[in-house]
Amino acid sequence: MPNTLSTSPNPYAAVVVLTGASSGIGRATALAFAREGARLVLAARGREALEKVAAECELLDAQALVVPTDVTDADAVRALADAALKRFGHIDVWINNVGTGAVGTFDTTPIEAHQRVIDCNLMGHINGAHAVLPHFRQRGRGTLINMISVGGWAVAPYAAAYTASKFGLRGFSEALRAELASLPAVHVCEVYPTFVDTPGLAHGANYTGRRLRPSPPMLDPRRVAASLVSLSKKPRPLTAIGSVALPGRLAHAIAPNLTNRIAVKLTSLALRHADHVPVTNGNLFEPSRGHLIDGGYRTLAVRALPVAAVALVGTVGLGLLWAAHARRKSHRAPAARR
Repeated sequence: MPNTLSTSPNPYAAVVVLTGASSGIGRATALAFAREGARLVLAARGREALEKVAAECELLDAQALVVPTDVTDADAVRALADAALKRFGHIDVWINNVGTGAVGTFDTTPIEAHQRVIDCNLMGHINGAHAVLPHFRQRGRGTLINMISVGGWAVAPYAAAYTASKFGLRGFSEALRAELASLPAVHVCEVYPTFVDTPGLAHGANYTGRRLRPSPPMLDPRRVAASLVSLSKKPRPLTAIGSVALPGRLAHAIAPNLTNRIAVKLTSLALRHADHVPVTNGNLFEPSRGHLIDGGYRTLAVRALPVAAVALVGTVGLGLLWAAHARRKSHRAPAARR
């Protein structure tokens, strides 16, 4: 597999455009690339937060350009690409990392919130690809990385627009990769982490009136960032990160209705026992407040890990049993008709 960073005398002096760079996975990724000597173009809505990340990168002797950008604005994303080209002359890696969510029952969540989630998570990635691919075509090389999540394979109850955006991103990435097959040095990469311990859940919209906590086990954002650095050097179509990624995908593939029902029941149970909190639009319509890398959930998640593990194993096991039963019925059917 071609190494997209090896075209420079310094194999790690890549020009990397990173959206959603102000917190969580984005901030961890910026610092991970900075340690490798990459030249960074950092994008998010809030300039102040980006300036802090850029300062951290510069302390690591990396160059960092700050370009405040709302990825739902196609003109702004094109301006981001132009700023990167003006400063560094080319782009090696473009990482579409923006992601947000709105949690609540579908019909009680404002339609404006659903629209905003789709605009950020799906159209934001499409805008990024549309801005950088002409440059990649012209150079004949480049790597586009779409951050998706395990939610691109299995539904997230009470987050219908989020699920739609992630399923859409998976289809978009596959279609784009097929379209670019004649350019072997232009790569479209999909990344599917499981739950990551970032402030993202706290930053998103919450219309449930209950405190939200992600499900264990949880990934360290720095592990995801390290995977993105590795992927930029050795691109591959699909990268799943996290111990439950494959079992969760398998369970959903075998018995989607069963796994969805179990997921809804577990989520509903958790919400019923959660503390009451105010309804909020979160960061849907304004920049996030607070820009840490970590969400602080992992310590609590460790205590709940045995329960989550049992639930996951049970879901996979029930799915396998269901599939085996269905196969036995299909094999008996012809004999019964004779």
